[in-house]
Amino acid sequence: MTEHTDHPRRIILDCDPGHDDAVAIMLALGSSAVELLGVTTVGGNQTVDKITRNAQSVLEVCRRQDVPVHRGSARPLLREVHVAGDIHGESGLDGVELPAPTVPVAAQRAVEFIVETVMAAEPGEITLVGTGPLTNLALAARLEPAIVERVREVVIMGGGYHEGNMTPVAEFNIWADPEAAAIVVDAGWELTMVGLDLTHQALATAEVEQEISALGTDLAEFFLGLMGFFRRAYQENQGFDDPPVHDPCTIAYLIDPDVVRTRRAPLRVETRGDLTRGMTVADLRPGTDAEDCRTQIATELDAPGFWRLVVDAVRVLG
Repeated sequence: MTEHTDHPRRIILDCDPGHDDAVAIMLALGSSAVELLGVTTVGGNQTVDKITRNAQSVLEVCRRQDVPVHRGSARPLLREVHVAGDIHGESGLDGVELPAPTVPVAAQRAVEFIVETVMAAEPGEITLVGTGPLTNLALAARLEPAIVERVREVVIMGGGYHEGNMTPVAEFNIWADPEAAAIVVDAGWELTMVGLDLTHQALATAEVEQEISALGTDLAEFFLGLMGFFRRAYQENQGFDDPPVHDPCTIAYLIDPDVVRTRRAPLRVETRGDLTRGMTVADLRPGTDAEDCRTQIATELDAPGFWRLVVDAVRVLG
């Protein structure tokens, strides 16, 4: 679904920053292969007010005040709000000093920005990346169904075909708003799910942190502060020695598809099961990976290649 190209991939990043969302923003800003048109926010890792401010502050740290921030949905379509304070802390970005943002929050809401940007661009020009609950993307597809045929593809961090973290079978972003995820997965656009099976291979090891530390910049220190808190949170809450840095895997896939191996597979989201709410069900039976299947799953990460992209981005941003 993705190929190497001379033109930067024009993306909207719909996110809930979040330590790993912050790294996804850095990677998008620090790569010439991607043009970040705007950041849209959705309640998830913390409340929408907190994570919108976090998006502003991350752009501030990266000295990219030119990238607009559009506030999105505060709550899921049907469910109660749940935040991931155990993993991301009270602010959503605990572990670092967040600068006061000078990037304003745009007057236009996230869903309108997504629709307007896709409709104003040439067909196949805009890629939507979702690294939080998928509420905004679902609302955009419902508000203007014509965007489904116009986007180039949708890449989401969420789900897992064998793994869960919120429950044994469900990942947080999908579990938080399974109805929205079902709308997005069923919409009919080209969709790549970068789930836990892949992102649990993206571990911020001591070696990775040493490479970042060697850059000796304020942004490198910011990254290390994020990872220090993230590591402790994952050790205490999920039993990981090193934290998995989920969200930038979506951006890495767009920068260099060779870093993220994928397989076509029919994909559905469970919304009704008592034990399986938010489960992403990938059909991996023989013969299901047909060329005309419009959904695919990420399976295998070139971890050294992935971290090379991240380190390069932090270096470029200074």
